Amino acid sequence: MLDPARSMFEEMLTGWERQQFSRGLAAETVSSTVGFMRRFGRWTGDYPWHWKPGDVEDFTSALLTMQPPRAHSTLRGYHQRIKTFCAYLIDPRYDWGRRCEEAFGTHPIQICHEWNTRTHLSEFEALPVKRPLSYDELEAFFSHADSLVETIITSGKKGALSALRDAQLFKTAYAFGLRRTEVAMLDLADLRSNPNSPQWAGYGVLHVRFGKSFKGGPPRRRSVLAVPEFGWAIEGLKQWVEQARPKFLAHQTNALWVTERKGRVSIRHLDNRFAAIRDGAGLDKNLTMHSLRHSYVTHLVEYGYPERFVQEQVGHSYASTTAIYTSVSNDYKNRILAAALARVYGPTPKGLPS
Repeated sequence: MLDPARSMFEEMLTGWERQQFSRGLAAETVSSTVGFMRRFGRWTGDYPWHWKPGDVEDFTSALLTMQPPRAHSTLRGYHQRIKTFCAYLIDPRYDWGRRCEEAFGTHPIQICHEWNTRTHLSEFEALPVKRPLSYDELEAFFSHADSLVETIITSGKKGALSALRDAQLFKTAYAFGLRRTEVAMLDLADLRSNPNSPQWAGYGVLHVRFGKSFKGGPPRRRSVLAVPEFGWAIEGLKQWVEQARPKFLAHQTNALWVTERKGRVSIRHLDNRFAAIRDGAGLDKNLTMHSLRHSYVTHLVEYGYPERFVQEQVGHSYASTTAIYTSVSNDYKNRILAAALARVYGPTPKGLPS
C-alpha cells in the first residue's frame, strides 16, 4: 500500500506541473521547477502541510555556507519557486487545504514572506566577476580554438572537424551576440541574405527562432544583421557551411552545427568546450560562454552603433537591459577623452606625444 503522505505530495506536484503547463511555461522550466520542489521536500524531511517559514530560512542559510555561496539571483529564484508552489497549495480553488485537514489534521501555509526571501534589488544581479572578454582575451580564445584544429590535423588523430565546428560556433555566437540555446538551435535555413549587404550573399542575416521566452510565451524570434566589424567571422561561417559541414554527411539533418552522429550540439557540450578552450588559453575561469554575448554588446557600443540598434540585435525587450551590458573598455574611454580634449584644447601639435 502506498504511503498516504507520499502519495499526497506527489499528487500535489503533478497538479502543480499541469498548472504550469497550462500557463504556457516551457517543458524544461516546468521539469526544473518541479524537481526543485521535490528536492526541497527531501531537504526539509517533511511534507508541505508541515512546512514552516523557518524551513526557508534554514535552507537559505545552508546555501550561503556553501563554497562558493549561492548568488543573490539564484536564491531569489529558489524563493520564488517555493512561494509559487505554496500559493498553489493554499489556493481554495485546488482544495488541498481541505484534503490535508481531513487526512493529516493540518494544512499547508505560505512559508515565504517579505522578511525571509530575497527581492529583485537591481537590474543586473550577476556576480561582479561576470564580465565581457577584452579584445586581447578574445584574440587569445579564438587563436587557441584555431590552434586545436591544427594540432589535431598534424597529429593525424580524429576530431579536427569537430574542433573546427566548435571554433566557428563560438565565433558565430560572438559575431551575432547569441545566447547558447539560440546558437545551438540554428538550422541552415536560418542563414539568409540581406539585400543591403550583398557582399555576404546568403550570410547577411541570421534568423533566431529560439530566443528567450517571456512569461510563459513561446520562444521569441528576431533577425540579427551581420555587421562589417565582424566580417571575419562571417567568412569563417561561410567556409564551415560550404566546405567543412558537408564532410559530416550533414545532408541527413538541418542543424547548422551537426555532430558526428548527425545530431545537434548540446548546451552541455558548448559549456564544456568553452571552458576547455578558455582554460587552454590561460584565461579567467569566471568567463563563460555568455561573456561572448556580453562582449558583443560592449563592442557594438564602442563601434558607435546606436543603443536602439544594439537592443534589436540582441533581442532585449527593454533598453535598460541593454544598458547594463554596455561596459565599454578603456580604449573606448580613452578615444572619447581624446576627442573631448581636442574640442577644448585643439588638436595635439605634431611632434608632441598624443
